[in-house]
Amino acid sequence: MTNGYEEAKAQRNVLEKLGEKIPGYRGFQDRELRRDVDRLLREHLASEIGRLKSTLRDRARGYTDAGRIGALNGFDRLDRQLDGLSQAVRFSDYGATGLFDPVKIGEPELQRLYEFDLSVVDDLAQLEAGIAAVPAPGADDPAPALDHLQQEVRVLDDRWKQRRQVIGTAVHGGQSA
Repeated sequence: MTNGYEEAKAQRNVLEKLGEKIPGYRGFQDRELRRDVDRLLREHLASEIGRLKSTLRDRARGYTDAGRIGALNGFDRLDRQLDGLSQAVRFSDYGATGLFDPVKIGEPELQRLYEFDLSVVDDLAQLEAGIAAVPAPGADDPAPALDHLQQEVRVLDDRWKQRRQVIGTAVHGGQSA
């Protein structure tokens, strides 16, 4: 995934570019753009988690069709964990400050926040590979694979909770700027 802020900035229309000439407007516009990019990134991540849930449900449906109902508990726990992670990602704090906020977040701190968010994409790809590796209904017991995936989701959820600390670090770094 590339730097969404730079891409969005490059796609501004003529009126927005004209607004850059007004003193103070550019900073406001850049903050709003960053806020929008942050929201879009989080929505994308939540959507990816939803896609993983759909893949997991398809796999669970195979176990249901094969009559292996006992294996569904692990699928259900993992589904609930993914749902919680999706909600945490979708509704977490924005990575930007408003025009009149008393504390401003500087560019280097924002960059660290974006890098943190983008690293989650790699974690989701790893999770996707793990879901694909869950044995088919006629093969091995899925419990060990599902237990491993549940652990991965816990780690990812804990990592996402650290985002608040990254934001806190960015705010404290922005205060000294």
